[in-house]
Amino acid sequence: MSERVLNFSSGPSMLPEPVLERAGAEITSLGGLGAGVMEISHRSRQFAAVLEKAERGIRELMRLPDDLRVLFLSGGATLQFTMVPMNLLSADSSADYLVTGAWGKKAVEEARPFGRINVVFDSSASGFRSVPQQDEVALTSGAAYVHYTSNETIDGVEFPYDLDAHGVPVVCDASSNILSKPIDITKYDLIYAGAQKNIGPSGVTVVIIREGLFARIPRGLPSLMDYRTFADSGSMPNTPNTWGVYMIGLVCDWLKEQGGVEAMAERNREKATLIYDTLDSSDGFYSGHAERVSRSLMNVTFRLQDETLEEKFCSEAESAGMIGLRGHRTVGGVRASIYNAMPLAGVERLVGFMKDFASRNG
Repeated sequence: MSERVLNFSSGPSMLPEPVLERAGAEITSLGGLGAGVMEISHRSRQFAAVLEKAERGIRELMRLPDDLRVLFLSGGATLQFTMVPMNLLSADSSADYLVTGAWGKKAVEEARPFGRINVVFDSSASGFRSVPQQDEVALTSGAAYVHYTSNETIDGVEFPYDLDAHGVPVVCDASSNILSKPIDITKYDLIYAGAQKNIGPSGVTVVIIREGLFARIPRGLPSLMDYRTFADSGSMPNTPNTWGVYMIGLVCDWLKEQGGVEAMAERNREKATLIYDTLDSSDGFYSGHAERVSRSLMNVTFRLQDETLEEKFCSEAESAGMIGLRGHRTVGGVRASIYNAMPLAGVERLVGFMKDFASRNG
């Protein structure tokens, strides 16, 4: 078997090795059952325990109160760009959106058919390098909700605070920084996240929704586009991604063993600081994309002096066992995604490579 590489991809990201080892040991026999989780009925008591474990893990790590429901859907965060307004917006109402990157912009486009969309912050003119300060956000009176993306993977900007909407329901796309740090859950009414960054494998989307929102959902929606359908059926109106849900439970166990989200926050800040310090001390050989106060702890984006040098950097990194460092195809550059499962030693190895590459090519 080939030696495992360090995966700096924005997603699907690397998973904790103890999780992969446990999953590998049980892939053909879940708990001694003689069949794997992908083979058993989703209506069986064995899978009921798997589903309950995954939900319990998320609840404990995020300290969710009872009035927040945890749902497991498919379709990725991208489907939530449509489901959120379909469930919470009407033709005679409006919603506020903050646009700090490509995914926030996409969310606006998908929401427009369902009602009036007010873009109350947009950093596109400056190249998506920043997020607003809390006092910069002026919300619309009577808005149905306010939507924001807490961490933008493509541009590498992250909100360093939980948005306080002063009574307006807050909807957050937390796909790329969920479970990476503690949050004030009282500030949120709906959080959604694709699993493939910090929660588990691709193919599962976690939706955390306050029960009070169910009364606002209009009747007559397609059943699989209605949050109530998933709440009423225990996330199983159809066959769910059984393997993905199983993996979420294992990742939650691993996170608890690491000390929970509080410990992960400290580790993630240490990892990000190592890379940003390397960028800032490179005498311009590397240049970070995001403004310092808006820098992401999950996705470090930067440029070299030209595209030829960037390609050389990424190619040599791959040869050295570090993959996934090319920036998003729409913006180019270099991006190091350092989610929970990326060990400190992996970041130290990247930083060592960055310094050596600069010394050889500067």
